[in-house]
Amino acid sequence: MDAVTHDRAAALSAAEAYFDEGRFQADLARRVAVPSTSQEADKRPALRRYLAEEMTPQLESLGFDCSLHDNPVIEGVPFLVAERIEDPSLPTILTYGHADVVRGQEGQWRAGLDPWTLTVEGERWYGRGTADNKAQHCINLSALGFVLAARGRLGFNVKVLLETGEEVGSPGLREFCRAEKDRLAADLLVASDGPRLKPEAATLYMGSRGVFNFRIRLQYREGAHHSGNWGGVLTNPGVRLSHALASVVGPQGEIKVAELRPGPLSNKLRADLGKLEFDGGDAAPEIDPDWGEPGLTPVERLYGWNALEILAFGTGDPAAPVNAIPGEAVATCQLRFVVGTDWRDIVPAVQRHLTAQGFEDCIVEPAEATPMPATRLDSDHPSVAFAAASVARTLGHPPMLLPNLGGTIPNDAFSEILGMPTVWVPHSYAGCQQHAPDEHVLAPVCREGLQIMTGLWWDIGEDPAKAVGRL
Repeated sequence: MDAVTHDRAAALSAAEAYFDEGRFQADLARRVAVPSTSQEADKRPALRRYLAEEMTPQLESLGFDCSLHDNPVIEGVPFLVAERIEDPSLPTILTYGHADVVRGQEGQWRAGLDPWTLTVEGERWYGRGTADNKAQHCINLSALGFVLAARGRLGFNVKVLLETGEEVGSPGLREFCRAEKDRLAADLLVASDGPRLKPEAATLYMGSRGVFNFRIRLQYREGAHHSGNWGGVLTNPGVRLSHALASVVGPQGEIKVAELRPGPLSNKLRADLGKLEFDGGDAAPEIDPDWGEPGLTPVERLYGWNALEILAFGTGDPAAPVNAIPGEAVATCQLRFVVGTDWRDIVPAVQRHLTAQGFEDCIVEPAEATPMPATRLDSDHPSVAFAAASVARTLGHPPMLLPNLGGTIPNDAFSEILGMPTVWVPHSYAGCQQHAPDEHVLAPVCREGLQIMTGLWWDIGEDPAKAVGRL
């Protein structure tokens, strides 16, 4: 065994010991205890505290220069930027994470669980933010330390960006990236968020589906009117809107608006997706095999196609119905979309479609100010091949390569605004119940994540030019 291989092994052993000796668990427990929810304004002081008291000391101990920055568009939702520049001539890696979590949903967790207390039950570690995103960015930053200890240097430059508003749509992230483009400039993003394809299968993905929410509203009159006195002679907006929605999305979830459907899957994308298997874990719901676009496999529907969902439908008072014809009905819809879909045309396209179908009285409007665009790095990019080879070197088998996440992350801030290739290494799984009570991570996935990231940082330092695609 040569010295380089030995030192890599030493770094991996240190990562394993950090987990096995309970130090990772202790760090995660302390960080879960910080109620850093961005969705509740009165808890936003915890966002800055998490950055200043948890992440800054760790990064400074690794030789990073750290600075906190106010958000340009929303108060109390800051950014942390950290830089370790070993040599300006070396390639630079940017890594990202988000310190904020969704609201705790106290009182809704299973008996014995509390959102702000890390609770260990076998392989499951429960607590708000465990999966999304505290364990994930803690794994990546801790792994840098094991490489530094074994090698004495990284062998490349690193910049860290931690935001605190991802769970409210990353307000200010894109503006911050534009304003700080030089400070954040890098050759490659390596970051972690979202789930693996299967709990036991290491996964790389290179982008995400985009997301756009919109409402369809139908208002006929002010107030409701007695259904006995007026039933049969007044238009019921609930009935009419239900038929309008049926013209937009079919009974099996198929999209009926041409502009909301992506182009045909390319042969390469179909081949890439054909190698994949999806498994949300033991507690996940079973896939409905006949739901969605006909002629596609479930994996193709989830990662290569668009999905139109009706998130909410309201007319009258469902909790306390009365014998009256409501005056208004409204539906909130969501389009998850892949690269090639023009999100700017979603509202106009649905409005044109409804008008053509005779529902010109149904008004379509955005339900959010800023959509999350879709992104996807080609799986043939040299940085993808490098990362996949590193994971295979660590684990003894290759990872699954997912063209893009089925969910949505603010990857466009890095791929489009900062203009760099992006490789994501998730350390969670689809059944983790993120955004819900009983959120958790799996201990074996966290331990393996520490191995993967330590090996990846080590390998980047061995050949940073190759890692960023400078062949």
